[in-house]
Amino acid sequence: MPMAASEIERLIREAIPDADVTIRDLAGDGDHYAARVVSRAFAGMPRVRQHQLVYRALGGRMGGELHALQLETAAPSGE
Repeated sequence: MPMAASEIERLIREAIPDADVTIRDLAGDGDHYAARVVSRAFAGMPRVRQHQLVYRALGGRMGGELHALQLETAAPSGE
C-alpha cells in the first residue's frame, strides 16, 4: 500500500522535531516523492549523514511502502 505524504512528513518531524519539511508527490501515484528537509540538526554535517538521518526516521519503509524518495537536505541559511 502506498505511503501518504502526510505520513512521511510526520515520521521525519518525529525524528527531527525542528525540521521544516516539504513533500511533493512526483508522479501522482503515492509511490514517488520528493522531500526537502531543513533542520539546524544538519549544521556542519556531511550531506550523506543528513540523508541517513532522514532515512532512519522513515524506519525501513524505503523500498516497501515508500518506493522512491528524491531527498534534499540542508541546514537553515546562515548556520
